[in-house]
Amino acid sequence: MTDTAPEKSGTRLPGDAHLLDVTHVAGDVYVVDVRGHRFRVDQPMDAGGTDTAPTPTELFAASLATCVAFYAGRYLLRHGLSSDGLGVRAEFAMATDRPARVATVRLVIVPPPQMPESRRAGLLAVASHCTVHNTLQQPPEIGIDLAS
Repeated sequence: MTDTAPEKSGTRLPGDAHLLDVTHVAGDVYVVDVRGHRFRVDQPMDAGGTDTAPTPTELFAASLATCVAFYAGRYLLRHGLSSDGLGVRAEFAMATDRPARVATVRLVIVPPPQMPESRRAGLLAVASHCTVHNTLQQPPEIGIDLAS
């Protein structure tokens, strides 16, 4: 859903909403501020950017991959297993039709080499239910407004 009504001053989501701010720096470079952390986004040179940071789409895939990794790491911790060597590889492909969007994401969890075979299914089950994956499975309502 996209709202087109102007934003009302001070309007926030109810409850425990999280806030981040995105500010234009120059060209295609933006800076994101969230909970005292700051990072940049940009576009590749062949897309008109200066390639000084990942793209928003790359951060989208990275968000999913790091969420899966976090859940996998917590699974290992709960079961007294080392997370040394744990990793997640992510690959995504863009849709070839409109609207512009990610069409496919593939994640491969690389379990620690010493993880018992008997824990593989459990690790996959837990990691497959991370918050970002759950959100993609049940998309949130999205409102986009203009500030007044």
